[in-house]
Amino acid sequence: MNTRSIASFLLGTALALAATSGAMAQDKTIKIGVLTDNSGLYADLGGPGSTLAAQMAIEDSGLAAKGWKVDLISADHQNKPDIGTAIARQWIDVEKVDVFMDVLNSGVALAVNNVVREKNSILIDTGAATSDLTNAQCSPNTIHWVYDTYMLANSTGQALVKAGGDTWYFLTADYAFGHALERDTAAVVVKSGGKVIGSVKHPLNTADFSSFLLQAQASKAKIIGMANAGGDTTNTIKQAAEFGIVAGGQKLAGLLLFITDVHALGLKVAQGLNFTETFYWDLNDGTRAFSKRFSEKMKNKAMPSMVQAGVYSGLIHYFKTLEALGGNPHDGAKVVAKMKEIPTDDPLFGKGTIRADGRKLHPAYLFEVKKPEESKGPWDYYKLIGTTAADQAFRPLSESACPLVKK
Repeated sequence: MNTRSIASFLLGTALALAATSGAMAQDKTIKIGVLTDNSGLYADLGGPGSTLAAQMAIEDSGLAAKGWKVDLISADHQNKPDIGTAIARQWIDVEKVDVFMDVLNSGVALAVNNVVREKNSILIDTGAATSDLTNAQCSPNTIHWVYDTYMLANSTGQALVKAGGDTWYFLTADYAFGHALERDTAAVVVKSGGKVIGSVKHPLNTADFSSFLLQAQASKAKIIGMANAGGDTTNTIKQAAEFGIVAGGQKLAGLLLFITDVHALGLKVAQGLNFTETFYWDLNDGTRAFSKRFSEKMKNKAMPSMVQAGVYSGLIHYFKTLEALGGNPHDGAKVVAKMKEIPTDDPLFGKGTIRADGRKLHPAYLFEVKKPEESKGPWDYYKLIGTTAADQAFRPLSESACPLVKK
């Protein structure tokens, strides 16, 4: 091949590569998968409400008017890691899903986290609680958006010990989430000068808590820490009332409580409970405006949980990032890296950042459930007790075991 031919070949190759690169940069297709619990004990926290929040984010983004094509699908993982991973592989390989949202249940989330990393997709987790997602099992493809077990322990656990609740007994859901929440809260209790007397594990989605509650009652611990969520938490509280546990002087600690739980319990039963959330519909004008629209679209007219609010917030930032990139590269690690560079800002969680370990930072709020006579109407359930700043609410990077964090 002569010099002119070589030059012509190289020029042609360069032009072809440039054309390919330009085409990739202009790719304006997105596929979102909401993987959640649509039928089990966490359905009210995420479920159809998470899919609705995703749809609202798509509509509010204005991407369609800018030439983008956005598809949305959802599925029920049934709180089973094997089903969750099977759906995840199908979605990535066949459906070409770019980003996974919600993924309630820590066991499912940790399993899907591995698949997403292997396939270079994206997981914006708003539903699972385990802090391992940004610690030992962190990934360049995953962002943990709303809350985690470290934050819950740091806020609620510390506050209760300081208020005199210095002896604890845990009633714990027997899977990844419960184990992580008990572990992180126990560490905070001990660090704050308290003592953990013992714990008992219960199966997920248990109907009868009597034997577990009797053990907690017999421990004489001042605080019974409920390291469970959703229907398990509401059943624990209802049955504890039947046993007269709170009336007998012990206090229940809702380590993870959602507004849907309080609604299911009613203020008469839930009044006085302390717990931590990162979103409440009545915090400010931005949260109220979104929540009103959300409630009007929900069949049961429910206000959004922090999981559902997180789906909206996470997608809004994801969309902003793709616009900043000029298109969708369909490269999970690349998009997540860019998401970490851009400050977050939306009407539900305000201004924030995403750290190197994938932890989304925003304030945490310690709430107390109102007495029935304090409530001004439907869903007016919380009063704000305290706020933990974004840079103090979550695990310090200096304590992180995430290999993405430079020491």
